[in-house]
Amino acid sequence: MMALGLPWLALSLAALTQLSACNPHTCAVVRREFVQRHMGEGRSVPDAPRTGSDLQVCVSRNLTCCTRKMEERYQFTARRDIQNLLQTSSSSLKVHITHSVARLQEAVESVVRHAQNQTVVLLLSTYRDLVERAAPHVSELFTDVGLYVLGAELGLEEAVQRFFHALFPPVFERLVEPGLDPLDPAYGECVRSVGRGLAPYGNYPVMLSKQLTRASLPNRVLLQALHLGVEVINTTDHLQLSRECRKALLRMSYCPHCQALISSKPCMGYCLNVLRGCLASLAEVDSHWREFVRSLEALSTRMSSGTDLERALAAVPDVVRDAIARAHKIAPWLSTQVRGACGHPSRLQSGGVQRGVRDSLPLRVSARPAEETLSSRRQEFVGGLRLYRAFYGGLADQLCVNELASGDGLACWNGADVVKSYTQRVVGSGIKAQAENPEVRVKEADPVINQVIDKLKHINQLLQGRSIPKLGTLDLIETGSGDTEGPYSGDCDDEDGCWGSGSGPGGRRIAIGTTKLTSEKNINHRNHPPHSKGFGQTNSSGSSGSSGSSVFTNVLSVPLVLTATFTLLLLSL
Repeated sequence: MMALGLPWLALSLAALTQLSACNPHTCAVVRREFVQRHMGEGRSVPDAPRTGSDLQVCVSRNLTCCTRKMEERYQFTARRDIQNLLQTSSSSLKVHITHSVARLQEAVESVVRHAQNQTVVLLLSTYRDLVERAAPHVSELFTDVGLYVLGAELGLEEAVQRFFHALFPPVFERLVEPGLDPLDPAYGECVRSVGRGLAPYGNYPVMLSKQLTRASLPNRVLLQALHLGVEVINTTDHLQLSRECRKALLRMSYCPHCQALISSKPCMGYCLNVLRGCLASLAEVDSHWREFVRSLEALSTRMSSGTDLERALAAVPDVVRDAIARAHKIAPWLSTQVRGACGHPSRLQSGGVQRGVRDSLPLRVSARPAEETLSSRRQEFVGGLRLYRAFYGGLADQLCVNELASGDGLACWNGADVVKSYTQRVVGSGIKAQAENPEVRVKEADPVINQVIDKLKHINQLLQGRSIPKLGTLDLIETGSGDTEGPYSGDCDDEDGCWGSGSGPGGRRIAIGTTKLTSEKNINHRNHPPHSKGFGQTNSSGSSGSSGSSVFTNVLSVPLVLTATFTLLLLSL
């Protein structure tokens, strides 16, 4: 009898243990999990199971270890968990885009500085007496080009005009009316004013303006598109969950705890229904995000086969040299015109000592390695972005498969009990598919996500060259509004005046781009005499100058403004 009693006792203990796990006589395991997950204090958890008549979501026929206050904490934790999972899932994508923005910014700064140095070197070898006076204006021109590519509120047409206007007094002083002493400042200002109407450089300023704009605009909109991509990710990472969704997440993730089923995971079908319901708005982003990636790929291809910024900048030294040579060639005529307006040249008396070229001017420029080129970095970015083309389409499924749901063949939680399998219908992704979702009621798309979708639609149209905002700006994208003004006709070319050469008072001009800089000091070089620092350098005190790299950092954070010209350029690439 004694021998028969021991096996019976062992079976009884096992049965009691199993019963205790399903219908606990104590809430100790629930309290331990509640405290370890930092949901609240242990005293919030009852010592023993109770009826749970005050619960709103985790309602059960069985006794429960949950209180109404615990239910609220569980709901908060469930919402925090899903947002953390969203951010974790998108972290590699966000890193890829932000890292690419930084690398493209560095490449722009590098190629601009390289072209600036090449220009100074070429002038040094061709017009040595002119280069010291010309170097600050060269620096300002290339600073403007770099800032424009990164979104600053300036137009390249105006920057090129300003450069050549500022260059005329040194050209007059050293090549048209050469002398040992510099021009008197007042006389030099008269020369500058008269030079505006003389067109001493012929068509070279117009040619350079078109060349730089054509090459800069695609890079400018590419960077804007990348910033919009980061905005999309940030917005979707912080998705505002509806009340229905918060309840469904609580029921799926933490209601099992109330029954002391701490290790239970939701069934796969159940998890898909909950997540596809909660993330239905994000699924609507999918088609537009795919088009966004395809549009960036197509733009990159057109940029590679068309006018590249590096090639355009590499041609600037020759254009500047040839423009100065043209002014030098017509020096007698220029001298007559200036003397007629300003009188005989007035010079400062400096004892006849001619200024020498500064030792700080570069004497040669080393070739930039191929891996540092803009095109290679752009191609690297696009290649990596292809991996995330379907990111939003499979987000809910990815979270369930990789993080949340139970494995195949295992007992799982179906929202009410632990079962062998989930028997409800599993709906598809997207808003329309949720009409028959048994777990989450979805009324409509999130309005914030609708704004993101609207922005993607507009940037995709611009990237593809299919739409030109009538106001010539990306304000529609920034506000997420529709095409309220209607599009321009794309039937326009240079001869129609779309570029606006600015060569005469009747020239039609279009504002190439505007944006608000974050600091007034960033545009001081527009209102003060140009400095002689190189592009991206800093002054001796360590603070950034107007052409310093800190300007690039500031510019990157602001919205860009484009013109109808950009679409024309895309169509012509």
